Amino acid sequence: MQLRSLLAGSAMLALLAGCASGGPADQSPGEGITASQQEYQGTLPCRNCDGIDLDVTLQGDEMGAPEQRTFTLDATYRNHPQTPPDENYAGNWEVLTGTPSDPDATVYELTPNGEGQIYYFQRINDRTLELIDPERRRFENGEMLQLQRR
Repeated sequence: MQLRSLLAGSAMLALLAGCASGGPADQSPGEGITASQQEYQGTLPCRNCDGIDLDVTLQGDEMGAPEQRTFTLDATYRNHPQTPPDENYAGNWEVLTGTPSDPDATVYELTPNGEGQIYYFQRINDRTLELIDPERRRFENGEMLQLQRR
């Protein structure tokens, strides 16, 4: 099962189950991404496996030129019965402002080169990113979708 299929299915399941949160964002003030490289990692839940290890590396600076902001995203499935291959994406990232519940939230939009879905991560604080849905809404179980800076 590919990560994009899993994420799309998870988003649909969450929406159907009423799990999309409209609550306030738990955003702490901070400087955002200012170093030339930031690395984040975490494990996302998986229905058919022990989890999806996700590593995201953001190159560039929030205030820098958009063409200088690049990313890599690597997903590895743990103990999946079908042993899917690792997924590796690269592309550019943008800084967006606001979510439906927090107009001041910082959201990073990761757009892969070629095929692949766009990923959205909300900056929770200087050390934490949280995967959110394409409508920029946080999931009720958002703490399970967080990546921590290494």
